[in-house]
Amino acid sequence: MKKKILFLSIIFGVAAFLAVSCFKKNGTLQSRSGSDAVSYNFDIRPILSDKCFACHGPDSQKREAGLRLDDPESAYAKLKEGKGVGIFPGKPEQSEVYKRITSVDPSYQMPTPESHLGLLNESEIGLVRKWIEQGAKYEKHWAFEAPKQSALPDVGDEEWTRNEIDFFTLAKMEENGLEPNEQAGREQLIKRLSLDLTGLAPSLALQQKFEKEDSEESYEKIVDELIAQKAYGEKMALLWMDIARYGDSFGYQNDHSRTQWPWRDWVINAYNENMPYNRFVTWQLGGDMLPNATKEQILATAFLRNHKYNEEAGIILEEFRIEYNLDKTKTVSSGLMGLTVECAQCHDHKYDPISHEDYYSFFAFFNNSKEKGQAKIMAGTAVVPTLAITDAERKSILNFVNSKDTSTVWVSVMSENDTLRPTHILDRGVYDAPGKVVRASGLKAVMKYDTTRYPRNRLGLAKWMFDKNNPLTARVFINQMWQEFFGRGIVKSAGDFGMQGDLPTHPALLDWLAVDFMNHGWNVKRLVKQIVMSATYRQSSKLTEEKKEKDPENIYLSRGSRYRIPAEMIRDVVLSSSGLLNPEVGGASVRPYQPKGLWESSTAGRGDLTKYVQDTAGKLYRRGIYTFVKVTLPPPAMIVFDASSRDHCEVKRQKTNTPLQALIMLNDPAVLEASRVLAERMVPRQLSTEEKIRELFRRIVCRAPTDKEVKLLLDYYDSEFLKFSKNKEKAEKVLNVGQFAHEKGVKKDQAAALMRVISTIYNMEEAITKS
Repeated sequence: MKKKILFLSIIFGVAAFLAVSCFKKNGTLQSRSGSDAVSYNFDIRPILSDKCFACHGPDSQKREAGLRLDDPESAYAKLKEGKGVGIFPGKPEQSEVYKRITSVDPSYQMPTPESHLGLLNESEIGLVRKWIEQGAKYEKHWAFEAPKQSALPDVGDEEWTRNEIDFFTLAKMEENGLEPNEQAGREQLIKRLSLDLTGLAPSLALQQKFEKEDSEESYEKIVDELIAQKAYGEKMALLWMDIARYGDSFGYQNDHSRTQWPWRDWVINAYNENMPYNRFVTWQLGGDMLPNATKEQILATAFLRNHKYNEEAGIILEEFRIEYNLDKTKTVSSGLMGLTVECAQCHDHKYDPISHEDYYSFFAFFNNSKEKGQAKIMAGTAVVPTLAITDAERKSILNFVNSKDTSTVWVSVMSENDTLRPTHILDRGVYDAPGKVVRASGLKAVMKYDTTRYPRNRLGLAKWMFDKNNPLTARVFINQMWQEFFGRGIVKSAGDFGMQGDLPTHPALLDWLAVDFMNHGWNVKRLVKQIVMSATYRQSSKLTEEKKEKDPENIYLSRGSRYRIPAEMIRDVVLSSSGLLNPEVGGASVRPYQPKGLWESSTAGRGDLTKYVQDTAGKLYRRGIYTFVKVTLPPPAMIVFDASSRDHCEVKRQKTNTPLQALIMLNDPAVLEASRVLAERMVPRQLSTEEKIRELFRRIVCRAPTDKEVKLLLDYYDSEFLKFSKNKEKAEKVLNVGQFAHEKGVKKDQAAALMRVISTIYNMEEAITKS
């Protein structure tokens, strides 16, 4: 084995030597920035983070040879073991790091074979050498530098641009030899806008209106109209539900229902009222601590109480109290600041400059809550501390809370102890291993926490986060919004802006938008409009062979994004295009169709969620955001389409493609019922079958079908109609789906045949794809 390793190492070493020699002769090696200068942030740090920081990074407990390669002072200093220095600026041959990454000796080379981190490739070695030759200059991690608004870049085709965003994206396209696509057609644009701004399929009337008014003014007018709809708040709130790990149950084995939904109503209303993002988050972090806090401000703090709760007897109370605060720490750090702070729960962070002590100083912001380890349930629906919302308050000061019931609603919220609870550093992160006492403080690597300006509490934390010099808060939210509209963030790893995260594809654009967002009062609707008004957003999603080869992931945004819409929106599109949608905003969660026996087969036999009781009437046709989420067993159809399980903070859903998704679209009672209802409504209309199919296609897919598509669907209709006309009982059986009332006097053979056609249209990939 050792001989094999030695042989491979020799081969690699020779290749590396030739590569570096070639580089020295012709200078062809280019940095990621495209310039001759090698950037530590964009070229070197990613290499060191992947290959070196595990043993030579911030984690003092795992550090070898006393060498930190993330810190220039340590990297330039004499090694504690052996001779020489890790990095000798200007002289790679005298730098121990360079000698070891080019070595062919397994006992000397780095990374070691035993680490299984893999050797550096030719390009990486060349970049390290060039960086050292250029002086081995370190830079603060890009995400920890306050964003600065640079001048708009020069571009070759200013006429293409519609706002500032386009200058940055076009410059990057031109830099990579790409040209932007033409603007998408009106059919594609209205579908894209409606899905992105309301989460619903555009009505036939809206599609026709948009096509007739083909002008820049009409485009902007439609954008304003969609943003002004109540459905806008419901669409925007979807991502926040994932970030806030919202669920309708406590989440442990004895799973009880809980009433956090008034907080969800608050979120939807806040988006519709265009609450500035800094106030939106500040209320959720510390609304209860504001002077003369209102019930609305206290309700907002339910954000921090959405985590799982254990109400079982016999648990160790302190263990779970700590667990709840660990969850809060992760949610705020990952969801709002884009950092994997939880890595420092047990030891210093291996990759980011966040120490074990830094972690518990941040944890301390949440450690003074009145929460207990075991859930003490108030009125069977909330956990102390709670907020009581009366019927009178729902009709006045909290009129956005939608409830038909006149009884008091209880919500779990935040409340502080009168006496400060000491926070200890927990050895290895274990609840019963307290060590040094620390005080609440922000993360030093991000920005200094000035206690003369920020109190050491949750309200102070919010002030620190929304200081304009904080490098993360605005960037992280901008990136999340960009991800919502383009399917991918400017930083792909939306929850990790640290050293192991992806580098921004358009760093200058990210910074420009972040500063612009702060300078305009953290105005979310303005930001959303800014994005959808850009030429970048309006491009056709057409993919040429050249672009597929040069930019398969559309990193440089030379075409419109194309991807399947989220799980909740799939339901919303089916309901809205069929006319079944119940447009009621807010209220308690509902229980639509679900396969029988799921809850019953996964329960301990205790709690009020042992049996699934399906809702009826209008509750069956509520939007996906209102579907009841039992945390221990989330809605199966949505989970198959990659919805969050809501048991932890999630800022980016995975995207999968499995046969189960096709089976759901073919067999889900909600889809079949929508197909049946739409068919029964269409059959009596005085239109030819072809005209009906064309209109149905337009309602669901949101474009006119081609003649070939119409012929295929007509032929299918004819074949199905022939079957059903010969077997009326079969037609009746096919139509016997869903609880919505049947249209009277409809010919069942025609309705069943048309239902099959509509179901086929819903099962087209394009029906649930944004393009």
